[in-house]
Amino acid sequence: MVDLSRRRLLQAGALAGSAMLLPGMMQAVWAAGSDKPEQQSVRVGFIPLTDCAPVAIATLKGFDKKYGITIVPTKEASWAAVRDKLVAGELDAAHILYGMLYGLELGIAGKPQQMANLMTLNHNGQAITLASELAERGVRNLEGLKKYVGQQAPGSLTFAHTFPTGTHAMWLYYWLASGGIDPFEDVRTVVVPPPQMVMNMRIGNMVGFCVGEPWNARAINDRIGFTAATSQSIWPEHPEKILGTRRAWVEQNPHTARALVCALLEASRWIEASEENRRETARILARRAWLNTKEQYLTGRMLGEYDNGIGKRWRDPHPIRFFSDGAVSYPYLSDGMWFLTQFRRWGMLKSAPDYAAIAQRINQTAIWQDAALAVGGMSAPSPPLRSSTLMDGTVWNGTDPEGYASRFAIHRKGA
Repeated sequence: MVDLSRRRLLQAGALAGSAMLLPGMMQAVWAAGSDKPEQQSVRVGFIPLTDCAPVAIATLKGFDKKYGITIVPTKEASWAAVRDKLVAGELDAAHILYGMLYGLELGIAGKPQQMANLMTLNHNGQAITLASELAERGVRNLEGLKKYVGQQAPGSLTFAHTFPTGTHAMWLYYWLASGGIDPFEDVRTVVVPPPQMVMNMRIGNMVGFCVGEPWNARAINDRIGFTAATSQSIWPEHPEKILGTRRAWVEQNPHTARALVCALLEASRWIEASEENRRETARILARRAWLNTKEQYLTGRMLGEYDNGIGKRWRDPHPIRFFSDGAVSYPYLSDGMWFLTQFRRWGMLKSAPDYAAIAQRINQTAIWQDAALAVGGMSAPSPPLRSSTLMDGTVWNGTDPEGYASRFAIHRKGA
């Protein structure tokens, strides 16, 4: 099974490499027919988080118009709302949690749906916040939390994430388990929409949460919590939000899909072109139409400047990234497969999936390739895998995914 997965991945990489060797042919194909977008108006859902930035910038800077479409951004209240509207066709595409899209494909995040990942929108930029009351009791890191949890009745402490198969759930589970805390036996976890995290911690509904910015910075500003870990300290340069849609929509609107990716690639490149562009992005996102918050909650971490709220300040070597010469946006197959390994680890999948096949049908590497050629200055990796070392020293490189999924000491019973 492992050898078959590896072979499929290498074949996919070879195809991507071949496309890069024939840019003239690709452009000639477009010229021979019509590459005009099938839809001129594209409804894109988003949750008010810092990492929706490419959607905002593509819309407000006119990158969508450059490629013949008009993005209609739609602000949503929860990830469940994004899921429901995307599946129902009320949204054409969305800023969405990586693991949520894969969960939809597999029927563990809702009714099974054929989904598509057009590109990765960002790396890094999430965090785990613990309540200030824990700091007052001497809990300032994972080791201290392990000791404190051991003093409580199992399940008496509540932690929140944003969606059961989402990225924040996976970061929270991984972090807790790396410290010897079973996220299903030792503590209780609940789902809370991102904009409601701070309020729920303020009234004592949980002692910790994992969410995207600016809500971790907001908890520090409101003096109700501190940053115990950044998501990039769990997995440096981890994939986070993606541009998700239905596979049927891509099949019916291939030119529109490519134009949408082009617009967001241009926006991502613009954000990272200078520090001033990042600052302007923070000012834009603070507006009512987007995050409706104070600019000060956004700017610091947008620039990679961190303060954990209990005396530590640093410039993070892995700040939130949107472009990095296109490397952020490429939909690596190994990134999607990692979420499958965690679904297996935590008992969400009862049998081993075909990791490679699932990633290949969801991650639209060919559309990314076409868009990258149109925008320019980017090339696809071959094969579509990358290697990463996580906080506990485990190395993930997309090979032997089932072996990787079963290697963890703490896992869900029956997984």
